[in-house]
Amino acid sequence: MELLHRQQQRRTTSVQWPEDIDRRLNILVRAAAAAGERTSRAELLAALVAAADAEPEELALLLHRYRRLPETAFASDENREDLPHVLAPGPRRAASA
Repeated sequence: MELLHRQQQRRTTSVQWPEDIDRRLNILVRAAAAAGERTSRAELLAALVAAADAEPEELALLLHRYRRLPETAFASDENREDLPHVLAPGPRRAASA
């Protein structure tokens, strides 16, 4: 049995969002690393999208909560020394011929 994240063709999605949300994604990757998971921002985003409820009312509630977040909602994330620092993977080397 092939796993969903491995069998599908890949798509690139360009996302524009507030810097605080981008930093929050980095914190979530670090939190996953603290739990022993080796992941990437893309895989974590895919997992969050896959886990989202596709019910219209649930999505509307989620959007309303997001839209009402205060500017300082993630201020405490900046200093999470309890989470490991994760380096973004660099470019991969081409295999030797």
